[in-house]
Amino acid sequence: MRLQVVKSKNAASLYVVKSIYTDGKRTSKVVEKLGTYDSLLQNLNGQDPIEWANEYIAELNRKEKEQTREILIKYSPTKTIPKNEQRFFNGGYLFLQNIYHGLGLDRICKQITGNHKFEYDLNSVLSRLAFSRIIYPSSKLATYQLSKRFIEQPNFELQHIYRSLEVIATESDMIQAELYKNSLKLSKRNTGVLYYDCTNYFFEIEQAEGLKQYTKSKDHKPNPAVQMGLFMDGDGIPLAFCITEGNRNEQLTIRPLEQKIISDFELSKFVVCTDAGLSSNQNRVFNSMGGRAFVTVQSIKKLKGFLKEWALDSKGWKLPGSKNLFDISNLDKAADEKGYMNPEEYHNQVFYKERWIKENGLKQRLIVTYSLKYREYLRTIRANHITRAKKAIEQGPAKLSKPRQNDYKRFVAKKNVTADGDEAKKTILSIDDDLIAKEEIYDGFYGVCTNLDDNVEEIIKINKRRWMIEESFRIMKNEFKARPVYLRRDDRIKAHFVVCFISLMIFRFLEKFLQERYTCSEIISGLKEMNFLKAEGEGYIPTYTRTDLADDLHEAFGFRTDYQIVTNKQMKAVLKAAKLKVSIK
Repeated sequence: MRLQVVKSKNAASLYVVKSIYTDGKRTSKVVEKLGTYDSLLQNLNGQDPIEWANEYIAELNRKEKEQTREILIKYSPTKTIPKNEQRFFNGGYLFLQNIYHGLGLDRICKQITGNHKFEYDLNSVLSRLAFSRIIYPSSKLATYQLSKRFIEQPNFELQHIYRSLEVIATESDMIQAELYKNSLKLSKRNTGVLYYDCTNYFFEIEQAEGLKQYTKSKDHKPNPAVQMGLFMDGDGIPLAFCITEGNRNEQLTIRPLEQKIISDFELSKFVVCTDAGLSSNQNRVFNSMGGRAFVTVQSIKKLKGFLKEWALDSKGWKLPGSKNLFDISNLDKAADEKGYMNPEEYHNQVFYKERWIKENGLKQRLIVTYSLKYREYLRTIRANHITRAKKAIEQGPAKLSKPRQNDYKRFVAKKNVTADGDEAKKTILSIDDDLIAKEEIYDGFYGVCTNLDDNVEEIIKINKRRWMIEESFRIMKNEFKARPVYLRRDDRIKAHFVVCFISLMIFRFLEKFLQERYTCSEIISGLKEMNFLKAEGEGYIPTYTRTDLADDLHEAFGFRTDYQIVTNKQMKAVLKAAKLKVSIK
């Protein structure tokens, strides 16, 4: 800051001014008007106003250097704001940027750029695609516009986004392998247990081609879809993924991706946990070699007759930590009968029985569990389905399409004859009591197969954590809006999911930084609301509400943006700190 004296016919006015840069151009901004020379001379008791002003400005400069100067910003109710000037910016992305650099994605982009020899800034493109996928999920065109809301402006054009997608798709395997290696510096990875699952993403088109193929969509969509297979570690952090045709048998997707993990990630000994749909005999055999193991859901309904009879037998059940054998049928007997067990006491307990079996040359351990809590859960769901089925019956056959496996419509029985065997004039609808009775037999029972010899509690614990990978798919589909996909070319489709994968990894690490204290929606809403009003020449004024989440973010990442005003100098320090590599404490 410096002194400026402006002379007119009647007076000389003293101003405190400072140099600022707007769009790379230097200009001067009035910080404070000190008064006229004559008025200051009268109030300073004879001290020279120029000398006093220089001393005053020197003190202001000292305070500004120490970040203690109070800033006064003047707004006029008669002046219009400049046309096309952006004044509102998001700073929530800065916490994501810290993890982005911690994962070495800037170095990965530099390596890719060297291999392909293009001129645009791939790091700027990829980072904006990843941050926007979390904070402002939208199409590629909208992402280009929305990325301008970030404090640091993009230095690329829309065409560079589409050109970069081709490169990102080509380097997908390298990106995944490097991300894993770099993530080890950010945090320990729990690779002792790996979880795998598949889901599909539909397209807003009707013609199937390339990766986009018709399939039985898990979203009940009639559109073509692609299939995504995802591996994550034992802490829920994404590890690797693949994109295949929507109609590909999901059981065939796990081994190629697992082989890439073994070769590219240099992992060899781990336990693979999957659901029943992915647990083919070939996959179990594959994960019985090379120090690997498996834990997979086993449908009790699909067991051989003698095994099903053993699994559903009420006798011979155990509780972890107890040597006693229990009869689970006693849980439902009257209180005065011999052998009665109090259901309230055992409501949250998990009973189990186990045996080793050998099928198709594979020796594996079958564990069946029984829980009153799980039984009540299944009965509650079925009761809701039956209620919906009754309403559908009231509305007539026109409202009933072909039911799916777990659809409430499966409980609607259709008959075209009367009770006397005569041909009915119209379809007779009723609740299928026989099907309800068949399903009730399996209430509370749950099966798992494994080749591990660990105690049952550990096996159950491993299997219970499969919910994390299901949640990851939900986050990508709902919060990140990874569907529907509007891209058509296969390479751009693959790149789209590379970006979603990167965003998911960044977000999962962010949850770990925050010690998993907040829900997904709370974190994303908090980042989206961390906005600033730009005070030209002075800095950025936070417009967000300071919350526990904001405090925890600042504490975890080592910089703060919640001062009454973040000066330009402070913001430069924040932008620098957001690119430093930190590790989870």
